[in-house]
Amino acid sequence: MKLTAMLAVLLCLTFAGSTLWVPDFGGFEPDQFPVPQQDPAIQPAGYAFSIWGVIYLWLLLGMGYGLWKRARDAQWHAMRVPLCVSLAVGSIWLPVARQSPVWAAVLIWAMLIPALIALFRAPKADTGWALAPVGLYAGWLSAASCVALGLVAAGYDYLDGQTAALAFVFAALVIASAVQNQLRRAPSYGVAVIWALVAIVVQNVSDNVTVAALAAGGAAALLLPVWRAWRGTAAPDGA
Repeated sequence: MKLTAMLAVLLCLTFAGSTLWVPDFGGFEPDQFPVPQQDPAIQPAGYAFSIWGVIYLWLLLGMGYGLWKRARDAQWHAMRVPLCVSLAVGSIWLPVARQSPVWAAVLIWAMLIPALIALFRAPKADTGWALAPVGLYAGWLSAASCVALGLVAAGYDYLDGQTAALAFVFAALVIASAVQNQLRRAPSYGVAVIWALVAIVVQNVSDNVTVAALAAGGAAALLLPVWRAWRGTAAPDGA
């Protein structure tokens, strides 16, 4: 268990450190796709990606606390194993994204699935060190994985840009609603998805009202399960 706890901290460092290997990555380049994606409707406004700084730091602090105080805790260990898988994939994601949007889309789903498993296994105690940072991470990945598929669908001419945006914003909402309602805790998960959806509204509000309206409606719809999750997390028994 202690080795896994140490590995989790190390992978948090390599995950955050990947930004040093690809320091100027600002998303896929338009000409990485057969159909160049100039200002795609599915992509959130640029400011939204600043959430990664919070995710990197919070995960590192959380896993550092876990190594210090919960190195041999069985519940922490159950969470750490899938989280380590997700972080290991995440550590190579930026270099891959620089070369291939398709493989980047595959890998971000390979990050999302174990991250969700880790979220559902996260201990109810130590919310600020385990449940909350993993929830924020998994929530952003839930949105980002759908954005990646939307970009690939439009960029490879499977769907036009607006249809891809509508389809995959809806997909993100379905995933997020299912997870947040089933989990009934970790409001940080829904907050991350709402953050992404609001940024999609900002991206589209001036020239694509349909996509902006769907994203805004999705963000509003998530407020109730997020509030319920917050109440559940704040309850004395963590239920």
